[in-house]
Amino acid sequence: MLMVASIALMGCATKKPHYESVDEYPVKAGSVKEVAYMESETTFTLWSPNADSAMVYLYEAGEGGEPVKSQHMTRRVDGAFETSIRGNWKGYFYTFRIWDSSSKWELHETPGIFAVAVGVNGKRGAIVDMKETNPKGWEKDVRPAMQNVSDAIVYEMHHRDFSIHPSSGIQNKGKFIALTEEDTESPEGQLTGIRHLQQLGITHVQVLPSYDYGSVDETRLADNKYNWGYDPVNYNVPDGSYSTDPYDPVCRIREFKQMIQALHNAGIRVILDVVYNHTYDVAQSNFTQTCPDYFYRTRKDGSLGNASGCGNETASERPMMRKFMIESVLWWVNEYHLDGFRFDLMAIHDIETMNAIRAQLQKIDPTILLYGEGWAAETPLTPEEVRPMKANVFKMPSIGAFSDELRDGLRGSCFDDKDEAFLAGEAGHEQSIRFGIVGAIQHPQVDMEKVNYSREPWALQPTQMIAYASCHDDMMLTDRLRSSVKPAKGKGAIKDDELKRLDMLTLTTVMTSQGIPFIFAGEEVMRDKKGVHNSYCSPDSINAIDWSLKAMNHDLFDYYKNLISIRKNHPAFRLGDAELVRKHLEFLDTEDCVVAFRLKDHAGGDEWEDIVVILNANRKAVAVKLPTENSYQTIVENGETDSKQLPAQQGTVTVYPQSATILAR
Repeated sequence: MLMVASIALMGCATKKPHYESVDEYPVKAGSVKEVAYMESETTFTLWSPNADSAMVYLYEAGEGGEPVKSQHMTRRVDGAFETSIRGNWKGYFYTFRIWDSSSKWELHETPGIFAVAVGVNGKRGAIVDMKETNPKGWEKDVRPAMQNVSDAIVYEMHHRDFSIHPSSGIQNKGKFIALTEEDTESPEGQLTGIRHLQQLGITHVQVLPSYDYGSVDETRLADNKYNWGYDPVNYNVPDGSYSTDPYDPVCRIREFKQMIQALHNAGIRVILDVVYNHTYDVAQSNFTQTCPDYFYRTRKDGSLGNASGCGNETASERPMMRKFMIESVLWWVNEYHLDGFRFDLMAIHDIETMNAIRAQLQKIDPTILLYGEGWAAETPLTPEEVRPMKANVFKMPSIGAFSDELRDGLRGSCFDDKDEAFLAGEAGHEQSIRFGIVGAIQHPQVDMEKVNYSREPWALQPTQMIAYASCHDDMMLTDRLRSSVKPAKGKGAIKDDELKRLDMLTLTTVMTSQGIPFIFAGEEVMRDKKGVHNSYCSPDSINAIDWSLKAMNHDLFDYYKNLISIRKNHPAFRLGDAELVRKHLEFLDTEDCVVAFRLKDHAGGDEWEDIVVILNANRKAVAVKLPTENSYQTIVENGETDSKQLPAQQGTVTVYPQSATILAR
């Protein structure tokens, strides 16, 4: 290798510049992508301004064997190295290697930071013709129509959880193409797969990280090792463990596109969970192996920042990391037709980068969703005022964040599984629920001094707030309620009928919020994970959704389906504008553990002139005086959603224990 290095050094056309720090590194001209394939030649470009030299190697396979060709790369003035290799190299694999005498890291071969196709386990990049990865009819694929982002209803799912259970009736269990199978059902005839999603009525599926990640060995899939995928390796290519052939670089790409195409044909948009805030490791990461010390934040003593809680945090404020993130998001939109992004630990990044990404998406389609977690695992190594945390969402128009105020106001603190709140009938959480109902905006009837985590509204518009009660990285709603809600007689656990009532009450709160409603896969059938709080590497016996008749709760599923339909059919619940919310939504006076509000004057052009929603978390019935003397039709009462069978109400309405009532006229 020393001989190869000396040859590479001799091939450099431009003398290596001297930089006092990584902040002086130039920004690469043009795209960050590193491989341009043509039948006559393939051009390789790698940004590594401090490298002494760089080489590219070509292989016949994605693992093993010796290089069939190697070629030095020529330094450019923008910090990049470049070379072209003549001939048709489609189907071959490549790696880069740099030599940097100043680096403290041991440098090895790498597919680079922007591989768009890889071999098994992502160790080598693959040379493919991207046109050949398109499924039949891909050129006609379009995202389902959506007038406003306020119309979104998001369903979060993990590829394996959704289809792996024997009862799913799906052949390609745990794979991208599980969602392409039509007419799948459980042995008892329950709809599963994509038909289940259509029947439920959600508008978006948010898939957990689907890029190439590090914790599952793609050569040993029979081991059935499970992971959520929050350990990025190659950010811009689908993971091989969810494909039917991880050794074939084209297969994983085509099957991911087939999944998106099938969901689009079913009228469902697709959101990708992205994790640009850290990498699987540092020493072996493609960032370090191509440009040591640039892509990560470090403290003054040289130690790595750890806002991710995973041993490192990336430096989005540096120009090339920012450029990488922007191009990566655009790659997923343009090449894979994705419809939105959920940013993991978004507060680790910086506001300028997030706004730059939003600006690019806005040019393509303003209804592409962009939201994230407005917090970090530890304090990031950036000034507070530049962090895209929840409190700074007002600095990021058209970017949303999850509301832990509403979540924990409903269930209790996420840091204490036994903490009680509104759903347990504990008084004092009503203002946190109100804050969630209005979408985290300023509202004259929300007392911010009594909201659990925020003393100021943080959203400019209600669509910047994600309304939810559970997601992948916490207890399932069912498990959490069993853990925190004490039974009526004080012994044992709460009964299933009470659990179901509280599940319905939770959904009603989420679905009538002016924020964007978000549900976690399986909530609609009372899924549990056997009490496991953080199931990121738990087996299928914990994570799989059971679709069998014994596990399905049809009345609960019907309630979810019907509440979603009510929201979709009535614009009053999704006004999408802060001024309209303040104008049309008013809260009613109630007793403790009750939140009631009115949507008045045909809010949002709704056919209903007046809507009243009452959320009663007490174990007793409560009486609530209606805001007018008119007669109201009962739309929802005590878990029932068939308005034709429900009585009219006038004057004062009695709301059943632990339930929601919706009235309209």
